[in-house]
Amino acid sequence: MAIWEYLALLTAVLFSGGVALLIKTESKNAVQFLLSFSGAYILGITVLHLMPSVFSGEFKTAGFWLLGGFFIQLLLEQLSKGVEHGHIHAHPGAKPGFAISIMLGLCLHAFIEGLPLSNYAEFHDALHSHGENSEDHHLLFGIILHKIPAAFALMILFVKSGYSKTIALICLFLFASMSPLSALITAGMKMDLNLLANLVALVVGSFLHISTTILFEADDKRQHTVSWRKLLVIVAGLGLSMFTLH
Repeated sequence: MAIWEYLALLTAVLFSGGVALLIKTESKNAVQFLLSFSGAYILGITVLHLMPSVFSGEFKTAGFWLLGGFFIQLLLEQLSKGVEHGHIHAHPGAKPGFAISIMLGLCLHAFIEGLPLSNYAEFHDALHSHGENSEDHHLLFGIILHKIPAAFALMILFVKSGYSKTIALICLFLFASMSPLSALITAGMKMDLNLLANLVALVVGSFLHISTTILFEADDKRQHTVSWRKLLVIVAGLGLSMFTLH
């Protein structure tokens, strides 16, 4: 991974969380539109890029790792309470431990997502024969896009829970550093294609859970209808993922 990729992972989270700390309140419409766009984009790149990479080779265990990623995300949400979907459950006076529990869930999720990042481009090239020095950033952009609303929601949660700005910033930095940290750790490891395929499949399972949950929740009133504005945002997210095909 290039330095700019590590910085992009870090700064996107810090910027989004920093904005939340400044305004100290959520704009539900803005967050929902951002979530709908990111959910659609993540679903698009998962189906169009990540899954074909995982299942184009003879990786017999990749399907199990995909299911594992889906189930692990289900378990992690017991800690995070769906903050990665932009949910903000806290109210003034909420117990401080509630926000810490959610941050731990998000940190574990972010660390797992970063594991295949450093080697994903090489893995993709090995399977699709794009030649030397080809670059594929679909996984990177997918992680960044869904971390932006998660960081925003997390910091609003810390504000509502009564934490000081200093503590909130420390926790934000810890969350922001998880994916770059795991990517840095695996950058120095030699991994065969089978292990890489399994790690990508693990992230695919997580992405499928997150993106489908976001899109299922696009109907705020649970009336099986989606507003035209939100539908256009979803189409834009899917369109962008299709535009990246090459």
